[in-house]
Amino acid sequence: MATKTSLPGTSAAAARGTRLDLARRPRRLRRTPAMRALVRETRLSAEMFIEPLFVRSGEGWRTEIGSMPGVYQLSVDEAVKDAHAIKAAGIPGVLLFGLPDEKDAVGSAAYDPEAPVQAAVRAIKREVPGLLVVTDVCLCEYTSHGHCGILVDDEVVNDATVEQLVRAALSHAAAGADIVAPSDMMDGRIGRIREALDDAGFAGTAIMSYAAKYCSAFYGPFREAADSAPAFGDRRSHQMDPANVEEALREVELDIEEGADIVMVKPAMTYLDVIARVKAEFGLPTAAYHVSGEYAMLKAAARNGWIDEPRAMLETLTAIKRAGADIIITYYAREAARVLAG
Repeated sequence: MATKTSLPGTSAAAARGTRLDLARRPRRLRRTPAMRALVRETRLSAEMFIEPLFVRSGEGWRTEIGSMPGVYQLSVDEAVKDAHAIKAAGIPGVLLFGLPDEKDAVGSAAYDPEAPVQAAVRAIKREVPGLLVVTDVCLCEYTSHGHCGILVDDEVVNDATVEQLVRAALSHAAAGADIVAPSDMMDGRIGRIREALDDAGFAGTAIMSYAAKYCSAFYGPFREAADSAPAFGDRRSHQMDPANVEEALREVELDIEEGADIVMVKPAMTYLDVIARVKAEFGLPTAAYHVSGEYAMLKAAARNGWIDEPRAMLETLTAIKRAGADIIITYYAREAARVLAG
């Protein structure tokens, strides 16, 4: 007959009687939710979010973007409704992208004072006072070929494109934008825009530069949302090589020298090291764009039941903040604000 034996320490009494001689026990500070909150190093709040909105002409338009559940193309009146909800959620600002009625080779609708972005700026500033309005300054949504600037022999030419960007930025400032955000990655555009804004009496209009914008595979859903896919080729000649970080620091330094008030790294999740380097090196207010593909991946995984979406969302945004971002541009802004509010 086999003899039944018990291993030492398997009973609760034995477990309580076992004591390691440890100088420190880090688990003490993880025991309860209140204790974990007390010592939390990185804190998210709605006040650091900016929510992008896609604006088109017309009235009563609210069309969901297939690859970005919960994100819509909006007419100006609907954008104002969303702006009210964004402010009520404690989020300080919106970032506007425009879908023009007509496009041409030089993106002239980008500086049409009656275009959707300019109209939305005026409406939001009038109807939702106190909400910051940031405007994307680029030509890709406005050109018939979908590239970020003027083409000569199928190549984007830098200096002529910069002059178009200056016109767009001035039209946004005239409409009442608080911040203009050039996203094109042309050389010298920050200095020219700053000079033009100051000369036109818009010295108080800030510039948030897409200073380190990478040529990323994670922009696909955005191109559906903004109807901005290039008709041919890609954007490698002006957006950054994903392999480079020292180059990003040089780009950021140039934009600061030219007058950028805020610098941005885009995308965010796959460039956390770049965010950390930029913040540590320059100390300027630093934004990170949690881009469409990063958002869409979380949404798709959640819809398949593969992840806990609220936890994954907050973990992602916390990582971006922990890397050094002061401002997070995210399509999750309102969802995150609701979860954080408890």
